[in-house]
Amino acid sequence: MNKFLLALHSLLSKVKTQTQAILLTAAFIMLTGNHALFGRILEVYPAKLSNLPFLASLVVFFSILTTLFLLAISHGRFTRWVLAFFLFAASLAAYYMDQFGVIVDVVMLDNIAQTNPQEFAGLVTPMFILRAIFFGVIPAWLAIKYTPAAKKVWPELKSRLLAVAVLLLLLIVVIVPFTAGYTSFIREHRVTRFYANPTYFTYSLIKYVQEQLQPAPSKDITRVALDAKNLDTYKHHELIIMVVGETARADRFSLNGYEKLTNPLLAKENVVSFSNVSSCGTSTGVSVPCMFSVLGREKYDKEKALHTENALDVLFENKVQILWRDNNSDSKGVATRLKYENFKTPTLNPVCDKECRDIGMLSGLDKYIEARKDQDILIVLHQMGNHGPEYYRRYPAEFERFKPMCMTGELRDCSQEEIDNSYDNAILYTDYFLSEVIQFLKKYDDTHETAMLYVSDHGESLGEHGLYLHAAPYSIAPKEQTHVPAIVWMGKNFDFTVDQAKPFKDYPLSHDDVFCTLLVAFEMQSKTCESKQQILMQNNDLRVTH
Repeated sequence: MNKFLLALHSLLSKVKTQTQAILLTAAFIMLTGNHALFGRILEVYPAKLSNLPFLASLVVFFSILTTLFLLAISHGRFTRWVLAFFLFAASLAAYYMDQFGVIVDVVMLDNIAQTNPQEFAGLVTPMFILRAIFFGVIPAWLAIKYTPAAKKVWPELKSRLLAVAVLLLLLIVVIVPFTAGYTSFIREHRVTRFYANPTYFTYSLIKYVQEQLQPAPSKDITRVALDAKNLDTYKHHELIIMVVGETARADRFSLNGYEKLTNPLLAKENVVSFSNVSSCGTSTGVSVPCMFSVLGREKYDKEKALHTENALDVLFENKVQILWRDNNSDSKGVATRLKYENFKTPTLNPVCDKECRDIGMLSGLDKYIEARKDQDILIVLHQMGNHGPEYYRRYPAEFERFKPMCMTGELRDCSQEEIDNSYDNAILYTDYFLSEVIQFLKKYDDTHETAMLYVSDHGESLGEHGLYLHAAPYSIAPKEQTHVPAIVWMGKNFDFTVDQAKPFKDYPLSHDDVFCTLLVAFEMQSKTCESKQQILMQNNDLRVTH
């Protein structure tokens, strides 16, 4: 070890200019922080003899771009700190790209900003810490210690210009022989370029900061569906529970044909599982506010949605009592103007072991309903569900039915069978939770029009195409992240029946349909919903409007 440290000290002591320090930093980042990039390139251009020249060219191409980038932003006394920052940041980005195949884009940065301490703790694994130390902290400290102070302006500028000129010349040399290849690569494999570290995450970070620094929009809330009116055609008040799922895939529900029995309890209930539902986004921060918004996926904008009434606001203005209970991160702005209860801690949630369980959100609801027995009620329960990567933490021990399980957040250290089993056990727990929601509602079947609607926010990649977790850009997201489960149960007094809904179980639906489905479920009529697809229609008329 002493010999290694002496050799390292000897090498770094020979760095005499900041340009040399930048070149060394760029080489280190390319060697340790771009495995995901080169892995994606090898998927596109397999390492066979005919591809080797172009592969070598791509390696040099991305290395030059990274070096030019660092040369452009590192100047004077700040150079050592800039290099230290990018060494550390690149090590963190590389870990998540290597382990989970994620892309560090604007959406992912927004997810990181909204991550609570419990979620962050689940992502901090021993491997994460080791990689952060050896490829981030230590190199960053060495950069601070050994990067030379800036020389006089002209010598440093001369050194920098010479390096840039040589790199640009080399860039031309490696591109020209493969012009057709680069044309195809740039046109056809845009996603691969998103894994370039640190250039793409820096671009995303700048874009994210620009968005955050934009002047705050007016605090005025844009009202929607102003013509909504309650037809109130039935003698019972509505009592509906909407369960917002987390990270659940439609193809892992046995109700939708999955070979494992992940829905044994729901299979005993008279439910409809809609098998062709698409999410609005691939992350909670997008999908949850989007599904309650009137904007729809194509027109969805985060800031606009925050300052526009959603379906819950419209219902509340029409005298529906709204309660949002959350065992996840939060409502993402949906319940800002409504009654909100945090069930992520034992303060309110009575069912907590290694983490607080979704089933605890049913506690105390009888008292809430009794106090509002002469009013329509919508209760939203936001699950922890299948939040990854530690799927094994999402369910109590009695739900460890599928074995062996992946017992770590380091998914690449587990076999595919282990990952699938731990994920499927979490689906099994959701099956139990939804069954208990139905049993709870059945108690009110004689006094209310009861119904349960379950919709997951997004899906999850479990290793398909080398991807894990979620939050891929929607335009290139695999169906595993956008194909979500949706399940409906309706009580005997509800103004629509399961038998009427079953013909639509395979109909193409999406989160865009949630807004009007909720309004119609509470017998609301509005021109806003005349052009929307609807499953729950008024007057028991089985039709879909366009």
